Amino acid sequence: MISDNIKRLEEKILNKCSSLGRDRNDIKLIGVTKTQPIEIIRQAVDAGLKDIGENKAQELKEKYEKLTNGIKWHFIGHLQTNKVKYVIKAADFIHSVDSIKLAEEINKRAFQIGKRQNVLLEIKTSNEATKFGLVDEKEIFETAEYCVKSSNLNLIGLMTIAPFTDNTELIRKSFIQLRKLKEKLNDSGFHLTELSMGMSNDFEIAIEEGSTMLRIGTAIFGERINN
Repeated sequence: MISDNIKRLEEKILNKCSSLGRDRNDIKLIGVTKTQPIEIIRQAVDAGLKDIGENKAQELKEKYEKLTNGIKWHFIGHLQTNKVKYVIKAADFIHSVDSIKLAEEINKRAFQIGKRQNVLLEIKTSNEATKFGLVDEKEIFETAEYCVKSSNLNLIGLMTIAPFTDNTELIRKSFIQLRKLKEKLNDSGFHLTELSMGMSNDFEIAIEEGSTMLRIGTAIFGERINN
């Protein structure tokens, strides 16, 4: 079932890229495995999935220790400073840097293990109270500046979560906001390449607006059994 889901998803991504003149290879498909057991993740990896995303720090640590062969691990959930120690070894990418304080802790922990950590700034592009992320442009630029100047951080892009709604225009507005912010940062010399946006319900809109990283859970693994 999972292999069939991945195949269907890949066809949709490829078709969307073809219609836009985009190169499919410019987009990472990240399978979001929150609450999924190791056996299920192995099925996805065997079906060709190379990038895995986790929302919880200790869950990432535990799964990383059991599954290391050729997988790129992405930490995509809200990250508290006291949990950085659990993700720093495992995460190839941390998508959810939302403060200088968090960036400082990641930089410190990365330095301790001799690692240069790929990071993305999480930007809040909706008014939903449950969402995290940087909002103030001055703070965004200051956090980006801190990351660029830090010895053990590699700032590669921006991440956002669109509002959960059937209103496609609101979703698109969220993605356009992120894309334009990336352009503004790059105009100031930041050289960002990645836009982490798009989930199971809105990934085609995200591709249209320039996403380079799709975070897909339900469309691959089905509805989660628990939260």
